[in-house]
Amino acid sequence: MIEKHFVIEEADPIVFYGPSNANLRMLRALCPKLRIVGRGNVLKVMGNEEDMAEFEDSFTRLEQHCSRHNVLTEENILEIVKGHSANETANDAERGIIVYSTGGKPIAPRSENQRLLVEAFRKNDMVFAIGPAGTGKTYVAIALAVKALKNKEVRKIILSRPAVEAGEKLGFLPGDMKEKIDPYLQPLYDALQEMIPAAKLQEYMDQNVIQIAPLAFMRGRTLNDAVVILDEAQNTTSMQLKMFLTRMGWNTKMIITGDRTQIDLPPRTTSGLVEAVRLLDGIPGIAMVELTKADIVRHKLVQRIVDAYDRQQALKDSAKISAATTLPEENTAESTTDHGTAED
Repeated sequence: MIEKHFVIEEADPIVFYGPSNANLRMLRALCPKLRIVGRGNVLKVMGNEEDMAEFEDSFTRLEQHCSRHNVLTEENILEIVKGHSANETANDAERGIIVYSTGGKPIAPRSENQRLLVEAFRKNDMVFAIGPAGTGKTYVAIALAVKALKNKEVRKIILSRPAVEAGEKLGFLPGDMKEKIDPYLQPLYDALQEMIPAAKLQEYMDQNVIQIAPLAFMRGRTLNDAVVILDEAQNTTSMQLKMFLTRMGWNTKMIITGDRTQIDLPPRTTSGLVEAVRLLDGIPGIAMVELTKADIVRHKLVQRIVDAYDRQQALKDSAKISAATTLPEENTAESTTDHGTAED
């Protein structure tokens, strides 16, 4: 009889064991010749060498399934241990699935431009995803980063956004540095919490595998072996965005998301995103993906709201153009009249 320890590294042990250790009891029932004891993230297994080898293969596939889908049911265990599980990775690719939510729901592109964003990330090291609110820019970007981390294509995820107030003056914020900046970064936490179980997410953050920081904290760093996402890039200045883009290191991919219509910078300050799109478009290795109102995947009212604001902006732009074209004629008329009076 031999004894081996199996460490649950990729998956959340709470999800792996199941409610009230139901999955652990299922494993014991399916492997009656083995003695299986679970403590924390370690399974201690005792039995003969042949049965141990079979269990080791099943354990690896169980952990992979649990990590990929964020869920492990008794039916999943029965399929995997009995050897009936199919090639899940290939099936996911065929269906366009990026990752699974914490409830086991598949997360996949929901529009053509979201699909183009996924494809652009696969083919390029830097991707700009630009579009109005609700088009899923940040959500898809974070899903791609989580997938790369789970597939061990990178060692860490770094998420950032500028700490710019959206037209409000918040004044003094209480607490330490983390408590002061967390309100600005909450949308990034929300997306991560939907894709990674709470215990595993906390572990990743404690070990700096997942890092969330305001843009100012990026200065001086070289970001290697990571997926790096800059959210709300329309609120960066030219120098800030240049600083961020030049942090890129080896085996690193960057996704920059933003919405040109929601710039919260002071008046007469050029958005770094607007400038970067103009300067970097066409450079090999950099992709530009434009999402539109048709890609909005939030509540149906969001698209109607965006339409209403776009119509108002179009009227303002039309009025400005009209004023600009009529003003010179009026000035010319006044100049002619004055000239004629002087001659008289």
